[in-house]
Amino acid sequence: MQIRSWKRELPLHVMILPGFLFLLVFNYLPIGGIIIAFQKFIPAKGLFGDQDWIGLRNFEYVMNLPSFDNIMWNTFYIAMMKVILGLLVPIVIAILLNEVRHMALKRGVQTAIYLPHFLSWVVLGGIFIEILSPNDGLVNRALQSFGIEPIFFLGDNRWFPNTMILTDVWKEFGYGTIIYLAALTSINPNLYEAAQIDGASRWRQTLHVTLPGMQMVIVLLMVLNLGNLLNAGFDQIFNMYSPMVYESGDILDTFVYRIGLLDAQFGVATAVGLFKSVIALVLVSASYYIAYKVADYRIF
Repeated sequence: MQIRSWKRELPLHVMILPGFLFLLVFNYLPIGGIIIAFQKFIPAKGLFGDQDWIGLRNFEYVMNLPSFDNIMWNTFYIAMMKVILGLLVPIVIAILLNEVRHMALKRGVQTAIYLPHFLSWVVLGGIFIEILSPNDGLVNRALQSFGIEPIFFLGDNRWFPNTMILTDVWKEFGYGTIIYLAALTSINPNLYEAAQIDGASRWRQTLHVTLPGMQMVIVLLMVLNLGNLLNAGFDQIFNMYSPMVYESGDILDTFVYRIGLLDAQFGVATAVGLFKSVIALVLVSASYYIAYKVADYRIF
């Protein structure tokens, strides 16, 4: 029986083999490079060459940089707002779309809001640079028609972080909406009928039937998103920021790129990456524990 079971499951194991190899090569083998964070790394000597071991000096150097506190705040603020709005906006849109009874309109809206998810920030970055241009951008032309002075969205430290947050939410909320719409299909329609018989309004039905029915999916996505609390979106910000907005837009990932690849301080860059990974591990563990205690939810 065990041999038959093994033969039956063998194709399934073969199917996951490419994904396992991908994770092994790109996620687990590079973990060995963590030792660079504790070395004065010289590429010519190789990863396992006779490098100078300097302990925690790379971490001390980063922590003592005048701009590090500001970089941490930028990363936390942008990432936190993306997580919060990335949860709230799709939930609201999914609930509203679920009330639409015209199926052609509903599917059309779903498709329209989902399409930006497939566009890279290289493409969208160029589009937003043109749209938000202070000289002849579409947005500023609309503002000028109402007598409002042009705003330099991508060059003003007051506007840049919120611009990054809103454009990211616009790009990704369609993906989250599809997930929540799928969760809504699992809610028993009899619960709505019972609520109507009890005299519950649509708002009461949403509070006491719809949201509890989506609770498990909301908790799951919240747990997964909290792991990205220090991942403010390198590809987006890299394609849209400039030295003018380093004060409000420089995040850990762009800092690592500049100090590691441009300045060739590989040990320092690895130290920052390790610091970020440890914080992410703590956040994921904490969010999982909270989800288990509050909602009795388990991923595994």
